[in-house]
Amino acid sequence: MAERKPIESWLTDMDGVLVHEGIPIPGAEEFIRRLRESGKPFLVLTNNSIYTPRDLAARLAGIGLEVPEESIWTSALATAKFLSGQRPGGTAYVIGEAGLTTALYQIGYVLTDTNPDYVVLGETRTYSFEALTKAIRLINGGARFIATNPDETGPSAEGALPATGSVAALITKATGVEPYFVGKPNPLMMREALNTLKAHSESTAMIGDRMDTDVVAGMEAGLETVLVLSGLTQPGEVERFPYRPSRVVKSVADLIDEI
Repeated sequence: MAERKPIESWLTDMDGVLVHEGIPIPGAEEFIRRLRESGKPFLVLTNNSIYTPRDLAARLAGIGLEVPEESIWTSALATAKFLSGQRPGGTAYVIGEAGLTTALYQIGYVLTDTNPDYVVLGETRTYSFEALTKAIRLINGGARFIATNPDETGPSAEGALPATGSVAALITKATGVEPYFVGKPNPLMMREALNTLKAHSESTAMIGDRMDTDVVAGMEAGLETVLVLSGLTQPGEVERFPYRPSRVVKSVADLIDEI
């Protein structure tokens, strides 16, 4: 493998890397503290579109992880940035929570169910049959279909929950229309994160716990990729994929001395 430049900027997933079921992963607090003290640009990335960065910063602070609001990048923010470039000042029918609706309001979008430019699907804990029916009819009527991320399930204390990707599949089955997914593994989310940091791919690392989202997205965006084994991916599963991370470590605790 070609020698890379020293890492000057860091991107890291949240669930499985910094947090597991609401509990900080050992080493995460020190890793974040070291990043903040170093002054190196960093972003915590998440495909979860439910919460605003302010909400997530408060939630993380509640468990001892001091991540500034401006250092959190969500699939909702990435979706809003994508739409602002595609169709400035557009309209959208949104299925989602405050994280997504706030991001769209901030780019000047009007949220409506009357001839919207887009149907935008995000994550919510209260998917309703009425809202899904309306989305299907709007897409059939010509609205473009956007989804914040392709994750099929999400974690909860009670077990797996259906997430955006599963609900998108339902809408696709009813309409025959595939959505454009903005979040990981779309490298667009990585490039927008790099632009936010004013960082270069050759000197940036992506830390994640999933081969099929974090690692592949980082690889396709030209980043160094670090797979941690503190989340979903187990050591024996790495070889099943046709691509590999730059390296594999047990957790972010193994990266502290590199900051």
